[in-house]
Amino acid sequence: MKPTVVDDEDFEDAEEENKLINEEYKTWKKNAPYLYDMVITHALDWPSLTCQWFPDKESPANKPYTTHRLLLGTHTSGQAQDYLQIATVNIPKREGPGADTLDRSNYDDDRGELGGHTIPPQPRIQIIQRINHAGEVNRARYMPQNPDLIATKSVSGEVYVFDRTKHSSEPERGGVCKPDIRLVGQTKEGFGLAWNPNKAGHILGASEDKTICHWDINAYNKANPSVEPLNVFDEHSSVVGDVDWHATKENVFASVGDDCMLKLWDTRQRQSTSSVKAHEQEILAVAFNPATEHLLLTGSADRTVVLHDIRTPGKRLHTFESHVDEVLHLAWSPNNATVFASASSDRRINIWDLAQIGQEQTPDDQEDGPPELMFIHGGHTARPTDFCWAPGESEVWTAVSTSEDNVVMVWQPTMRVWAMDAVAVDEKELENDAMEGVESTNAQAGPSRGRSAAGSGTQSMSMSASVSVSGGDVEET
Repeated sequence: MKPTVVDDEDFEDAEEENKLINEEYKTWKKNAPYLYDMVITHALDWPSLTCQWFPDKESPANKPYTTHRLLLGTHTSGQAQDYLQIATVNIPKREGPGADTLDRSNYDDDRGELGGHTIPPQPRIQIIQRINHAGEVNRARYMPQNPDLIATKSVSGEVYVFDRTKHSSEPERGGVCKPDIRLVGQTKEGFGLAWNPNKAGHILGASEDKTICHWDINAYNKANPSVEPLNVFDEHSSVVGDVDWHATKENVFASVGDDCMLKLWDTRQRQSTSSVKAHEQEILAVAFNPATEHLLLTGSADRTVVLHDIRTPGKRLHTFESHVDEVLHLAWSPNNATVFASASSDRRINIWDLAQIGQEQTPDDQEDGPPELMFIHGGHTARPTDFCWAPGESEVWTAVSTSEDNVVMVWQPTMRVWAMDAVAVDEKELENDAMEGVESTNAQAGPSRGRSAAGSGTQSMSMSASVSVSGGDVEET
């Protein structure tokens, strides 16, 4: 292959963009103590295209932190052995007197950390298990009913399932990938991967070969570790970008693709139950609301996130606009029924609140963005590859994100953003009673953010977070 010739003008443009990113990062780093209650940044050896927060945690006696586990991967581009990885992260405890206050002057600029300065100075994020993987890990997700079972999307098109308890903490020599189960049936790689939250062992995979496969790993037997799909759904006319199961209906799932289509399915039928053109450009992400059964989000290359009511999927309920590049990932908060996050190629991760749609704004707030935009995480200097909320109630509003520049960040916005009085949902702001049931569910899940009484409120803080673009708490480890 001939070497790529870089045009002088393109080189200058790239150089100018890098300069802008660095300046934005410096601004973000300067403002981080006022925008976050915690930020931890760790440089991995290789980028991870995936991240997920395990549900368990340890609280060591007489220690100022709790220990959590993160699911990661590697993307070495063939330059080294790839791994499925499990890491630990130490999160400062926020219990006892003074737990709700932080001395912002104690921001550790050298380590780039905020929160928990009594924690010993070793890396706050450490890899504790590595399992050989064939090629990069496009996506990794543990089974909710048994987090020791981890599925990965591989570059070959197969989905690998590993029982992490059957693999040592260090990988076998020779780099041989030995998944415990191989899920076959797709010929190209993909990124969409979703375990059924209601039926243990059932999993969906989306592929660039235009198909969605539905497997049941309970069909596995030692004599033949390869499992064929129960169903293959092939209505999409282009790459299938993402899939997601309904939170309570065990046979219902959604898929989206480069054909701009949102499709709803019932696994008991071969044809989709609904198919609508949901965006004008490729759809890259889909997510069912875990608490309100009829709400669903889609994120697109058209830079928008759209809220749908699956009872009338062809009608948009609301369009969320702020990103300036394609929307890559969507994740609803596990602790607040109206809050979700969107990650974009613009290097931002936005946090939104449905309960704020239609709220009145001051002129200053209007300049910052729509009222439903709560916070913008501007700590990454490269495109985010994945995002996940911490599942525990004590870690409410804490998240992990990874990016293409090898960075993994654990962060929590300042309490001034999220610890406000609950705001009642005005159903008139959405069509077809889309918010039906959200208010009562939200009361159980935790308080929603209210408008700050201090003038510009949280919107100005959120935009300050985005003014700079990179790195979260910057623990350079």
